[in-house]
Amino acid sequence: MTTRTGTGHRTPRRHSPARAAVIALGAALPVAVAVAIWITGRHHSPQYTTGLFGEQGAAAVTLKARLGSALFALAIVQLLLALWIYGRLPGLTAAPRRVGASHRVVGWAAFLLSVPIAYHCVRAYGVETVSARVLLHSVAGCALYGAFVAKLLVVHSRRLPGWMLPAAGSVLFGAIGVLWYSAALWALNGSAVPGL
Repeated sequence: MTTRTGTGHRTPRRHSPARAAVIALGAALPVAVAVAIWITGRHHSPQYTTGLFGEQGAAAVTLKARLGSALFALAIVQLLLALWIYGRLPGLTAAPRRVGASHRVVGWAAFLLSVPIAYHCVRAYGVETVSARVLLHSVAGCALYGAFVAKLLVVHSRRLPGWMLPAAGSVLFGAIGVLWYSAALWALNGSAVPGL
């Protein structure tokens, strides 16, 4: 990055050590969260009889698929609200203040909905790598919570670059989409999805 001086010459902009440390933390902490979930899941002994809201076995998988579909729907709403906030939806005027509040409420609702789904996945199966679909699902599940931590850090820090917020949000949306495709759609579509 450069800045323009009063003489018209460009000089490189220097980042303070504190800003560099914040950026490093902003990158390291989400990765650490994702890796910690991966390691925990890999060393966990699966308990296949774990229930979800009183359902077990195939009924728990179907319930989890429906909850995962609701989570993906909330993620789509989040994406549309974020695009509106950033002025990227054609035909809409600037987003009123309530859109930002709605974005936060929907985001927290999505996070809270994801917790019982993730808990059931980790407790019942752990992190498995038995097939490409399951590996993709496991990686996306870990990435989801790493991206969530990244988004929280970016939202609450004024020192991190502005591009990190849409980047973290994109990874978060992508992880939820991959999770839905690799598990919820798979379960609701008779254990099959194109490409997996």
